[in-house]
Amino acid sequence: MSDSEDTRPVRSPDPVIDIHLLEKTYASGHQALHAVSLSIQRGEIFALLGPNGAGKTTLISIICGLVNPSGGSVQVAGHDIVRNYREARQAIGLVPQELTTDAFETVWDTVCFTRGLFGKSPNPQRIEEILKSLSLWEKRDSRLLTLSGGMKRRVMIAKALSHDPTILFLDEPTAGVDVALRKDMWNLVRSLRATGVTIILTTHYIEEAEEMADRIGIINQGRLLLVEEKARLMHQLGQKRLILHLAHPLTQLPEALKNWSLTLAPDQHTLYYRYESTDAGKGVPALLSAVQSAGLVLADLDTEQRSLEDIFVDLIRNPN
Repeated sequence: MSDSEDTRPVRSPDPVIDIHLLEKTYASGHQALHAVSLSIQRGEIFALLGPNGAGKTTLISIICGLVNPSGGSVQVAGHDIVRNYREARQAIGLVPQELTTDAFETVWDTVCFTRGLFGKSPNPQRIEEILKSLSLWEKRDSRLLTLSGGMKRRVMIAKALSHDPTILFLDEPTAGVDVALRKDMWNLVRSLRATGVTIILTTHYIEEAEEMADRIGIINQGRLLLVEEKARLMHQLGQKRLILHLAHPLTQLPEALKNWSLTLAPDQHTLYYRYESTDAGKGVPALLSAVQSAGLVLADLDTEQRSLEDIFVDLIRNPN
């Protein structure tokens, strides 16, 4: 989708979810969350990345009222999740990672029943709209045990949307589904966002966050390491690194090269230079000329470009 086709609503300065110094320590003594603070704006897609055990599901479970926090506070649509649980939960639709459905119910019955759990009056027309949007209409009378894994996941999304929430949590929504279905899910998420729904997803797939998210958060060992606009992260991805392999060892940079922000590797045979890919035509030739003028002899040259995965891995390995 190009910028001219972007139909997302204008994001409000008032966060729809406001998390302040959230803590969670389980009875075993394991601290799953450490002073997590985060604000999520209305109408955005926020992707939360992290390895297994990082605290993603615990964070979502607390926001959705499934797990009690040990400290801190969370407000959802202006409601405190502890003092105003019902009002906060009414605003949320949750698609859990596990496929937990009553195998003998039909698709239609399970979605209608879930709507009723939130105190909503029956609305067959609305249920029909939801099922059609998820390509489930033809399966409305099918029992859940007869559906494929991908179709069951669609049913979980239909259930989460049945009470018309303004916030949708997707916990690993494409785990275990094929590439084609994953792309269908991406299209569905975009269409939901276009209607004003705020979407928070956790994922293991870097490309999923890169494809869909407005902002990206990275969590590890219960600590939020980074929250950044995807556009800024993508700007970082535009950075490249020029690797200059020297024919002879170098103990320190010559004075003539000190303004080039070069890094000398410990092996004394390698220089690193980071630059914007758009500047390659100007900066790199000038640098190579300066290197030659400084009397350095090059044995080889390489370039490399960072990916979002590189940033993710670096943060996990070196959080500080």
